Amino acid sequence: MNLLELTPSGLYCPQADIFIDPWKPVEKAIITHAHSDHSRYGMKHYLAHHHSAEVMRLRLGQEISLETMDYNVPIQINGVQVSLHPAGHIPGSSQIRLEYKGKIVVVSGDYKVEDDGLSAPFEAVKCHEYVSECTFGMPIYKWQSQKEIFESLNDWWKKNTEQGRNSVVFAYSLGKAQRIINHLDYSIGEVFAHGAVWNTNQALIANGVKIIDIPKVTQEIPKSRFKGALIIAPPSAMGSPWMKKFSPYRTGICSGWMNIRGARRRRAADAGFVLSDHADWEGLVSAIKSTEAEKVYLTNGSTAVFSRYLEEVEKIQAVELETLFEGENGSEAVD
Repeated sequence: MNLLELTPSGLYCPQADIFIDPWKPVEKAIITHAHSDHSRYGMKHYLAHHHSAEVMRLRLGQEISLETMDYNVPIQINGVQVSLHPAGHIPGSSQIRLEYKGKIVVVSGDYKVEDDGLSAPFEAVKCHEYVSECTFGMPIYKWQSQKEIFESLNDWWKKNTEQGRNSVVFAYSLGKAQRIINHLDYSIGEVFAHGAVWNTNQALIANGVKIIDIPKVTQEIPKSRFKGALIIAPPSAMGSPWMKKFSPYRTGICSGWMNIRGARRRRAADAGFVLSDHADWEGLVSAIKSTEAEKVYLTNGSTAVFSRYLEEVEKIQAVELETLFEGENGSEAVD
């Protein structure tokens, strides 16, 4: 990669003297999105999309040096034209487009191609080289439509309510939780947020992201009010003493890994919903083909399987990259 090279600190554009989602402290970093494996502490200066701003400050500290920009508004950095383009992963998620002397490289970060009604929808960006995740880069991963998944989730919640049980759903506190909040059937009952989810909601709302503002679970709320409710919490809350106040309850997990038989059982949950903020196999293939890239660099996930497919079937040159991006294997993930 002439415009981009892999260093011990992460992906680096030497012409612009800037890193993209670095995993070690550097002078200047462009951040694709605010998940912790892409947006890390310790950079001297950050550049990200507007919708990532308050979440980054929440997670990294109010004092960080952060500049934000909008989609499709290019800027010049040392002669390199830099622009952000929607990745469809979570609010503020961006593909980073770099252009220098006629060559275009795009770093996608994490992405999905289905419009979730919350994030800016994925935009195909033509380029010569494309850096793509492949978290779910195997043919076994094929998602149902979002509509079908949320119908199943709402039906499960309703059945629990009819049986006198509360419902606790575990999901990423950034991105997936808000996606769930915006697609629940509020005629069934009340919805509450774990503190980590609620704090993230407030940060996104402050940045203009449209989210239903549900109440936070607090000690002051009587247990009787949780009757028939649905509570959204990060996976870290699973099995914790915090859960006792919702008894009797049923638990559900929202993750792409629920596509694999046995994943829900290993996590001792009552229900699993195959809801991912990453592209499935068909989404990855369609996204990469839409870029018309001659060369693709693959990060985190099934890189060996996916690179072989791209080379042998799609006739696209593919290179595996060793990175510290984690996809849905991160600290909040349900693996």
